[in-house]
Amino acid sequence: MSQNIRNFSIIAHIDHGKSTLADRMLELTGTIEKREMRDQVLDRMDLERERGITIKMQPVRMQWKKGEQNFILNLIDTPGHVDFAYEVSRALSAVEGVVLLVDATQGVEAQTLSVLQTARELGRVIIPVVNKVDAPHARVDDVRSELALLLNCDESTVLLTSGKTGIGVKDLLDAIVERVPAPIGSGDKLQALVYDFSYSDHRGVIVYCRLFGGKIEKGDSLKLAAANATFTALEVGILAPDEESRASLNEGEIGYIVTGIKKPGIASVGDTVVAGRMSAPALGGYMQPAPVIWASVYPESQDDLLQLRQALERLRLTDSSLSYEEESSGVMGKGFRCGFLGMLHLEIIVERLK
Repeated sequence: MSQNIRNFSIIAHIDHGKSTLADRMLELTGTIEKREMRDQVLDRMDLERERGITIKMQPVRMQWKKGEQNFILNLIDTPGHVDFAYEVSRALSAVEGVVLLVDATQGVEAQTLSVLQTARELGRVIIPVVNKVDAPHARVDDVRSELALLLNCDESTVLLTSGKTGIGVKDLLDAIVERVPAPIGSGDKLQALVYDFSYSDHRGVIVYCRLFGGKIEKGDSLKLAAANATFTALEVGILAPDEESRASLNEGEIGYIVTGIKKPGIASVGDTVVAGRMSAPALGGYMQPAPVIWASVYPESQDDLLQLRQALERLRLTDSSLSYEEESSGVMGKGFRCGFLGMLHLEIIVERLK
């Protein structure tokens, strides 16, 4: 089963056409029907659509047939802005390969280099792609040579695509199947790396994870290794891109587990889901991101302090790079001192809090 799975991510500088290319992949693989298609389909938040940027990584499962074989492609779409680099590093830990996307009109940029370095350190297979080849001012040959030089590879291995028109997307999907290795399991012992969360009032914390070994079925007794918290899998499934319930999640797959945990602060990104009796060791997690700017956030009325605390707790579930601690001011009363990864991160968090 895992021999036919390919887990990959798309990395690029902001505005190099990553979300548009992901749209074409979803369309070509038939994951989303044409009548339901819209621009930036993986950008789920209103803020993302309003600003035209990706803020949250978003996993999606696609089916692709090459020759006589059917393949499962798990894509984790990632943000391009430097303030959300932590999102990218977490996504890269859950995949085997990356598509390095560069705009044919702009060439290789600083953020491309920093993310590429992360992918190299993790030993990921890199597929170089020049995007927007149909743009009026595209420097296709120059940028192709730039990429080949950067990766020390042959120019013929650098693919050419257009997320807008769909040029070269079929070849890219074939290349992902050929070049990205199938996931290697760690045996029968259950180990699943938690790379993200969401929260539901009714179902509690929903864990997004990549299975490195074993199998998870609905009703299984599970444990978060680092938090030492046990829970029952109320539901398991895949994201295609909406949640689709399944009987089980198997080795090499990317999916979600509904935990029923309502208390914030228990689950953390980088934890490992293991069997209830913890028969497998925890996987290596993620480095904690260091904030670079701080801002104090206070409620307009002190009566709303509890509501603000709950909002921050929930936000921290979906954005683990946010840090905060309670503080008080003689003028403003009680509030929170929050740490952010940059000005855009601060702006986005304040908007989401509102």
